[in-house]
Amino acid sequence: MKQNTKRIIREYLESLLIAAILALIIRTFVVTPFKIPTGSMEPTLVPGDKIFVNRFIYRFQKPQRGDVIVFRYPENPRRDFIKRLVATGTETVEIEEGKIRINGESVDEPEIFQNIYYYNRGSYGAVNAQITVPEEHYFVLGDNSASSRDSRYWGFVPRKYLLGKAFVIWWPISRWGLIR
Repeated sequence: MKQNTKRIIREYLESLLIAAILALIIRTFVVTPFKIPTGSMEPTLVPGDKIFVNRFIYRFQKPQRGDVIVFRYPENPRRDFIKRLVATGTETVEIEEGKIRINGESVDEPEIFQNIYYYNRGSYGAVNAQITVPEEHYFVLGDNSASSRDSRYWGFVPRKYLLGKAFVIWWPISRWGLIR
């Protein structure tokens, strides 16, 4: 009887250890949960939304304009930020009359860019400022342009600070869905 109890306890502990190791691997390299702290991404994401971030997708493909990305904040790399990717390295960005222009052309895709009025704020988003994004860097903006500290203020996100792509809201259930 005593031998059987020890075996059962050992099996449970082994199972728990394996589960913990798998969870750590998945969270570190595959999918990470993230909680939205502010309204800078409204209406797409609202404070309190809980999302999953795909941490491995950018190992196989380049980030695309319109992706909602999570990254280490360039002014304090211990903090994580979430914004929408607007321009990649070597592209020139300008905010003109509430619209984004890349290399002199209006950006209409994805559709979210048609629905947001982007304010000229900060030294990188000033009126008539044409900012060229350095190679291996990104220019990001919050969907709530009136209330977002983003690349307009602090510049560019280095590729090495990119953590992943936000892909689904999982909480609250009433907001469950893919992030576009």
